[in-house]
Amino acid sequence: QVQLVESGGGLVQAGGSLRLSCAASGRTFSNYAMGWFRQAPGKEREFVAARRWSGGSTYYADSVKGRFTISRDNAKNIMYLQMNSLKPEDTANYYCAAGRATVVDSEHEYDYWGQGTQVTVSS
Repeated sequence: QVQLVESGGGLVQAGGSLRLSCAASGRTFSNYAMGWFRQAPGKEREFVAARRWSGGSTYYADSVKGRFTISRDNAKNIMYLQMNSLKPEDTANYYCAAGRATVVDSEHEYDYWGQGTQVTVSS
């Protein structure tokens, strides 16, 4: 059974940093894309960042480019999202996802989802 478990969310002041983790288990993800999405209250879920588990290519939404970094720890099967220079508009529930995505910024391309972790950025 595939499980994706996010952690690392919390409350931070604007300009601060957080690192989200996504612990993946239940299958081999070597051919999968791993993505981060977020959903703010009253808004649709949106793409944040993604990378191929086995490759080096990374993808970012324009709104987070230069501030967020997606990375992985192969040995621990964990995907990270380092978030720096956080802004109040980054406040959302952040979700980790995995799938054989060919279009990595589309949530419909992902088969597995975590429960989400809340990030709140105060001004």
